[in-house]
Amino acid sequence: MGKEIQLEVVTPERSVLKATADYVSVPTVDGDYGILGDHAPMVGLMKAGVLHYRSGGKVEVLAVAGGFFEVMDNRMLVLGDEAELPGEVDVAAAMEEQKRAREIIEAGGDQETVARARQALEKAMTRLKIAGKA
Repeated sequence: MGKEIQLEVVTPERSVLKATADYVSVPTVDGDYGILGDHAPMVGLMKAGVLHYRSGGKVEVLAVAGGFFEVMDNRMLVLGDEAELPGEVDVAAAMEEQKRAREIIEAGGDQETVARARQALEKAMTRLKIAGKA
């Protein structure tokens, strides 16, 4: 078995998670990156999506909404704009956010408004996915 990674997920508001993992998959602007122990040092830009990590043979998930991550010396620090564990998701609020975002996208409008709505839709869908409602 390979080396373990010390995973820490923080946001501007709080520390979300500290865990030991043998694998982490993080959503980036370039696609999902898989991180194992002894990974080369790197820094990356995240997008909204599901972060997966395997600990004790069990795969766990959390939602992230942008930010950065750094891998160095078998440690992975995730500096998320937002991050949420499955049990923390307010499903009703996420469904409402999804509905509003879809309405804005369908109505059209200026590019900036539609782009923000697409980001909000992606975030809401990610939250619903980790809560098992998507």
